[in-house]
Amino acid sequence: MSEKSDDPQKRTVFQKINRYIGSVVNGVEVSILVFCVAALGILLIANVFARTFFQSIYFAEEVSKFLVMLTTFTGVSYGVRKARHIRMGAFLDAMPPNMEKIFIIFISLISAVVMAIMTWASYEYLVNAMNKGHMTPALRVPKWTFYVIIPIGFGLACIQYIRTIIKNITEKEPWQSPDQQSEYEDEEIGGA
Repeated sequence: MSEKSDDPQKRTVFQKINRYIGSVVNGVEVSILVFCVAALGILLIANVFARTFFQSIYFAEEVSKFLVMLTTFTGVSYGVRKARHIRMGAFLDAMPPNMEKIFIIFISLISAVVMAIMTWASYEYLVNAMNKGHMTPALRVPKWTFYVIIPIGFGLACIQYIRTIIKNITEKEPWQSPDQQSEYEDEEIGGA
């Protein structure tokens, strides 16, 4: 980590904004992911128990689908922030740091544009679903409520790619994501 980002007094405005946005988004993402995984586990276990001994929970399938969608599209942003998305790590690791930084910025810019387009397209899909007014069969809630997370998830991923660009512009070393510094990890092959 650079000396510049260790001292709060020496941080630039971009670094402070980037750090603040990161902490807010991190809190939202982690809270949603923890809640969804826990709720999904409890719901599915309860439904198996109810189906075995009584009668199946009538809304379990719909709520499960919603929780999986919520986890998936929140996980997109989380994966970008933690640099757990698909990338050409060996290709980037072979480059000198300055070249690696340029490639990361370029890749992040393209990815941010794609995520912005997906945000817009999924928003239009959401509006279309709202206009149709379809209801879910079991819970009788509007179907569009399940689709709200899609543009939010893509939008958060776009923000994470923009944060990666800012991080690489304001820091000396290359960063794969706002939270993950680019570093080559030598793996020991064979016995110790």
